[in-house]
Amino acid sequence: MEKTNKLGLWVLTALVVGNMVGSGIFMLPRTLAEVASPGGAMFAWIFTGFGVLVTALVFGNLAIRKPNLTGGPQIYAKELFKEGSQASILSGYMSTWGYWIGNFAGNVAIITTFAGYLSSFFPVLTSQAEWFTIGSLSLKVGNVLTFLVCTLLLWATHFIILRGLENAGKLNFAATATKVIGFFLFIVIGIFAFQKSNIVPFMAPHIDESGKSIGLLGQINHAAVATLWAFIGVESAVVFASRAKNQIDVKRATMLGLLIALAIYIGISTLVMGMLTQQELLHSDKPLIDAIAAVTGPIGGKCLAGLGLISLLGSTIGWVMLSAEVPYQAAKQGLFLPAFLRENQAGIPKFSLIISNGLAQLFIFSTISNSISDAFNFVITVATLSYLVPYFISSVFQVKLAWTGETYENQLKTRIIDGLVGLLSTLYSVWVIIAGTADMKTFLFGIGLLASGIFFYGKVKQNAAQKNPDQDQDQISA
Repeated sequence: MEKTNKLGLWVLTALVVGNMVGSGIFMLPRTLAEVASPGGAMFAWIFTGFGVLVTALVFGNLAIRKPNLTGGPQIYAKELFKEGSQASILSGYMSTWGYWIGNFAGNVAIITTFAGYLSSFFPVLTSQAEWFTIGSLSLKVGNVLTFLVCTLLLWATHFIILRGLENAGKLNFAATATKVIGFFLFIVIGIFAFQKSNIVPFMAPHIDESGKSIGLLGQINHAAVATLWAFIGVESAVVFASRAKNQIDVKRATMLGLLIALAIYIGISTLVMGMLTQQELLHSDKPLIDAIAAVTGPIGGKCLAGLGLISLLGSTIGWVMLSAEVPYQAAKQGLFLPAFLRENQAGIPKFSLIISNGLAQLFIFSTISNSISDAFNFVITVATLSYLVPYFISSVFQVKLAWTGETYENQLKTRIIDGLVGLLSTLYSVWVIIAGTADMKTFLFGIGLLASGIFFYGKVKQNAAQKNPDQDQDQISA
């Protein structure tokens, strides 16, 4: 890797913060209001914050103990089985496939949120006027324009990244620094505008669409997937570990990025609930803008919308970079299709970038028939569940290392602590998977996307056999 493509501590930290504090901070206040009372939402944040903390510790620990395993948490799947065996290759490939799907699906959530905030300057993007009708499908003017804006942003980002990773990283850093400053100013304003009456009753039962009353535990379960989405991206520095100037920066960037994101999320999510009523939150496609506009007037709303656009632009760059990097790094270890190894002169995995963005484009078609908030809620559920598989695998791998003692020579105390951290992270991942798959439609769609990877496994297995011609063929035969 050329030096111009190496990433330093602050660029890596910006990737972590930029990828975490993306669409979630802008849309989640409404999403949470749909499934939980203020109390339920706050407890969901507490549980999620703890779960993500132990998961981040897992990532940081594995990055130090297994520095040769780069490209993201899904890579650890192959280490759960005998090296070179079919189980090792299949688990590594399928975990990468699921994580990759989560990446480009998550891109769409960010891009659709960008279109939602752009509507503050161009209200025509929310127009419900009918353009034309095809059969039972009625196309709205706003939906079609939103689709065009999302498509333009996706492919403009594509060409920015093709010009070089370091320049794209610096642009992401500038956008991240701007939004961090802006969000802390929002928190200062929100402290003075907070009204306790908007979060009363704090722990009331929540009534769902069918009229069923949901208690506190049920609210926490329903909010678990949405709150976890806010922290997806904590592993971003791990994904780019092979491109870091110094390996120690990977763990530092992960923990520093998590702490910055936690401060922003806790501050803003709490304050927005006190700045808008529950009904206002439920009917808002731009809850942060509506909250600040209620305090400072339209000018404040416009300023925050501009900040939102800068923030989401940086997040889009970071996530598109990550989407292309994941299958590229997996292919380097023989766990993905070899075509994904193709690079351009700047060292960018161009084939991976094209395919990732092409598939993201398919998800963007959801904006044609759905509102921005509906499209956002759908894709974050699918994407988050896709991420949970490699999160779970990483946690299990840490438990395995602690149990067997591998890399822990004469470190009994550290081994016990890391084993407990891995166990807690494993339990957290299982809890969110169970909560997120309660909806059968989402479960079946997610399983279908994951299972689709089987169609390409034969090529991956064949490539693995060619890389290891002396390997026992019983290990890699079907």
